[in-house]
Amino acid sequence: MTAIRAAAARRVYDSRGRETIEVEISTEGGHRGVVAAPSGASTGTHEVHALPPGGVTEALATFAQRLAPALVGREIRDQAGVDALLREVDATQTFARIGGNTATAVSVAVARAQAAATGRALWEVLRRPEVDGRTFPAIVGNCLNGGRHAIGGPEFQEFIAFAPEARPEDSVRVALRVHTAVGEALRARFPGAALGRGDEGGWVAPVGSLEGVELLARACATASDALGLEVRPGLDLAASEFCSEGRYRYRDRTLDPEGQVAFVAELVDRFGLAYLEDPIDQEDFTSFASLTRAVGSKCLVVGDDLYTTSVARLERGVVERATNAVLIKVNQVGTVTDTLATVDYARAHGQATVTSHRSGDLPDGWLAHLAVATGARGLKCGLLGGERVAKLNELLRLGAPHRSDPR
Repeated sequence: MTAIRAAAARRVYDSRGRETIEVEISTEGGHRGVVAAPSGASTGTHEVHALPPGGVTEALATFAQRLAPALVGREIRDQAGVDALLREVDATQTFARIGGNTATAVSVAVARAQAAATGRALWEVLRRPEVDGRTFPAIVGNCLNGGRHAIGGPEFQEFIAFAPEARPEDSVRVALRVHTAVGEALRARFPGAALGRGDEGGWVAPVGSLEGVELLARACATASDALGLEVRPGLDLAASEFCSEGRYRYRDRTLDPEGQVAFVAELVDRFGLAYLEDPIDQEDFTSFASLTRAVGSKCLVVGDDLYTTSVARLERGVVERATNAVLIKVNQVGTVTDTLATVDYARAHGQATVTSHRSGDLPDGWLAHLAVATGARGLKCGLLGGERVAKLNELLRLGAPHRSDPR
């Protein structure tokens, strides 16, 4: 038995320079787990609350007064018990009192402290029973930004490189090559312009959504030819961000749900998309199902805002056959236990999982461990920036022949 000896929390900053909370869990044996919670910019309606009304200041006060005393003495191996305690102390369905970021930081820090205390890697602590740890996710790499991540850019939020059959080192290499090719194409398209990058490291440029897909598809073809590896384009439309009153509002057109399904299906066929995330509004299970029937045999149709890592939401999606894949974000639901329950339900019902970062993230690699532990089909993250590269490099470490060091 190894008990929690101390629990501390502090204010830190994410990759957008915004406040978040970091938690440090210490055990009686002198082991530690330290984790800071990320935050999203494009958030689903059904996510838990990232922070209480008073922000990080209130979250820290609540942690000191109510959470830290309750955590001390808890068995470090009892992940489910700790996560149940978080729910009990908060006493809301949305972590409105302690904040989902606090819950996430505590929950993952406990798992990391358990890994240190037991001499195992974090992925081994989190591993699902049916996962052998030898199957690695493909990188779902963000190359061009739009939507909430790049004001003035395309309506679609992310333009993605996806090499579904590549080994980890090849998946990273080819995704980075696509990112580079996209940048070169943009410099040729806008000579002399000051091109930037968005929150997640993807390029930002004043291109339309269709032009962005065309540019991405050419970059994927260039990288495939240069490296001899298949890499295919993908999209995260974040369609709820530009859908209002049941209509999808683009600069050059407005579509009803049926028109949106037809438009996106045409994009899949025209450009060979292999990955399609949130192509429909987060409340429209019916149109999601129509699109999945049309293109689900050709690509992953992934629910993010649709599900927000919630078993209850996913249950409905399974019944209605809305998708064939689900995005996994711990801080959408708040705890490791709830996250793994969603993963298990997805696997039991034939849904692939893709483990994902957030737009405001930290230079920490624990997400790669979660992806490996759950047998995820993909690891979604940006390709540039310390907070993104930390996840890529950790995945490469886990894929190396010797990977027994606890992290």
